[in-house]
Amino acid sequence: MNTEFVSALKEIEKEKGISIDFLLQATEHALLTAFRKNFGAQNARVEIERDTGEYKVFAKKVVVESVTDPRLEIAIGDCQEGGSEVVLGDVVEVEVTPKNFGRIAAQAAKQVVMQQIREAERGLIYEEFLSREGDIVTGVVRRLEAKNMFIDLGRAEALLAPAEQIPTERHKQSDRIKTYVIEVKKTTKGPQILVSRTHPGLVKRLFELEVPEIYEGVVEIKAVAREPGSRSKIAVYSRDENVDSVGACVGPKGMRVQAIVNELKGEKIDIIRWNSSPVEFVANALSPAKPIAVGIDEDEKIARVTVPDHQLSLAIGKEGQNARLAARLTGWKIDIKSISQMREKIDYASEPDGEENVDDGQDQEDSAADLRGVPKSKG
Repeated sequence: MNTEFVSALKEIEKEKGISIDFLLQATEHALLTAFRKNFGAQNARVEIERDTGEYKVFAKKVVVESVTDPRLEIAIGDCQEGGSEVVLGDVVEVEVTPKNFGRIAAQAAKQVVMQQIREAERGLIYEEFLSREGDIVTGVVRRLEAKNMFIDLGRAEALLAPAEQIPTERHKQSDRIKTYVIEVKKTTKGPQILVSRTHPGLVKRLFELEVPEIYEGVVEIKAVAREPGSRSKIAVYSRDENVDSVGACVGPKGMRVQAIVNELKGEKIDIIRWNSSPVEFVANALSPAKPIAVGIDEDEKIARVTVPDHQLSLAIGKEGQNARLAARLTGWKIDIKSISQMREKIDYASEPDGEENVDDGQDQEDSAADLRGVPKSKG
């Protein structure tokens, strides 16, 4: 090793951010290991001169009258030749650099430097993606193995597990894909980056990318509920009365929300106006249905909703999806009934024998008035 070796380490320090002192210490340790392996275990140390790259091996030996083991002992006469004042039993440090150690030393230095570069790069990649947990990354599908999808992110590879894939999506090699980073793990083989296409956070981050008002903090995303590949509901709010939070997310001619729908391969998105009032929030969350009454039970955390007869199926949704997403979005259990069902329940409760007693002339508008607690219309 020479000055060129030191210059190379300095270049590595600039490019990879690895301290030259750390590399030299690691190289010294590697040379010591190689020395012990090839020349016997001794109480030795290796020293590399920081400017020239020259290395020397030193061993500690006990001063004796007659040497029986030259690896551990040195004759007192050999010590006194240099003018040193030593006595029997002293421990002295002697240079023992082998003459044929150069090739072994070079190989050991190469291995340790390469290893430290790999470990440092892994550490930098780990730190980079650890800071991106909960964020979106864009990559290219590289391969599929046992339903696992591996995505090339440039400096690293991410794993999209089967449970994090949308069943209705089909991707092939070389497809560009956006995913949500859910976790970054440190392993012996480098950082393992776990990503998702099903996480609600993906929808939230996509809106942040597409809607400047959200990125700037003018519009805030309060909640997201999602059934991946099918439908999502997102609740938004703006403290600025002059900003329409829903309109900002929809965008001119629906361009902003359409871009997100396209990225999610046609997943429908309902943008809901958030409200601090549970009554208003639950009513909004059931969109596109329009409830005519919402009753709140604070103790049981239940919202009892009444809708027109013709909107009952719309409020519940296909296989209960609309009601289910609304419940997740608001955090309230939602019990939905039509006007007719509520009218039957009220009439049944008001009659001792449980028989209905409803005038033929009453229509749904009058029933709705009962539910709201306002006077009926006069015929």
